[in-house]
Amino acid sequence: MSKIINTDWSNKEVELIISDYFSMLGEELQGKPYNKTSHRNYLIPLLNNRSHRSIDFKHQNITAVLIKLGLPYIKGYKPMRNYQRLLEEKTIAFLSNQKIQLEPKFNEFVESNSTLAIINDFSQIIDSPPEKKVAVEPSVAYRRRPIKINYLEREQNNISLGEKGETLVLEYEKWNLIRLGKDSLAEKIEWVSKTDDGAGFDILSKNINGTDKYIEVKTTKLCIEFLILHNLLKFFN
Repeated sequence: MSKIINTDWSNKEVELIISDYFSMLGEELQGKPYNKTSHRNYLIPLLNNRSHRSIDFKHQNITAVLIKLGLPYIKGYKPMRNYQRLLEEKTIAFLSNQKIQLEPKFNEFVESNSTLAIINDFSQIIDSPPEKKVAVEPSVAYRRRPIKINYLEREQNNISLGEKGETLVLEYEKWNLIRLGKDSLAEKIEWVSKTDDGAGFDILSKNINGTDKYIEVKTTKLCIEFLILHNLLKFFN
């Protein structure tokens, strides 16, 4: 008879993987190297028959929780938002318990000189749109935010960083139209926020049929997001 594997993560398992995530995040924020495979191998015997993919997915869930709270996250774990309420509760509890240790690290990261990586090949870094959100238990993050400062929002208000993000999106839009054989449309792209900061969008690009494409850009040191109508694309640093 085959063994039935419990797919629900227990309290202890969730606590272990959150602790592991923040161990890696602490190293990353300080620019120190670490090995994700070693971290997974450490967790495997402590968990209930979890695969490497399952562990990675849970790490991505934690990233989604931190983004929701406006906090720095591991840039190599892209957010997966269909997470259980228990994970959010336990992450908030961890942040509450470790607030004194974590806040200085978050402040140091935001105030550091690290910036966006130079991207030479757009075809290698374009991320797919986020997955369709599935039904999950009611969120608790906005009822109880243990660290009040929204670090991601602070970074988005950084003018220099914002301009670098908009420059990257502008270059991407030109590259994309040119690769589709629409060179003439690429020449019509405008950096609107440079001349009109009240327009409600940052870049006026073109769809391949020649119609206008209005783009709003949000930038942090960890990623660039740009909103095109209702489609969200991401460049992860």
